[in-house]
Amino acid sequence: MAINTQPTNVANAATARASGSTNVANPSASLDKDGFLKLFVAQMQHQDPSSPQDPNEGVTQMTQFSMLEQMTNMATDNSKIATSLQTSSAVGLIGRTVTYIGADGVTQTGLVERVATSKDGQASLTIAGKAGIDPSSISEVSA
Repeated sequence: MAINTQPTNVANAATARASGSTNVANPSASLDKDGFLKLFVAQMQHQDPSSPQDPNEGVTQMTQFSMLEQMTNMATDNSKIATSLQTSSAVGLIGRTVTYIGADGVTQTGLVERVATSKDGQASLTIAGKAGIDPSSISEVSA
């Protein structure tokens, strides 16, 4: 008979309560800016008063937090710009004849009649009466 040597979640929870810590599961194993700030604040609140953290280390961590926040904001803005450019490019195709690869893998040609955008900003085309065509499937555009 095999014996399970791994601690159970109940044992982990009891240990966490006894030590005053909490168990946090992060399936993607990444730390976002909110998590980083919470960790930093908890670290500052629970530091040993007889041996405080080096002030330079705190400044370094706050600098890293600021850089992380700015990079996250830039990535979000870049994503919005890319979506806007995709929609603008798709609108520019209205009234043009395009060749595209259909969902069945067959090359088709038709006139772009309409552009629709989803809630997340992704554009889709209506070509020769067929809706829902991804603009990235277009291989050729003519007047």
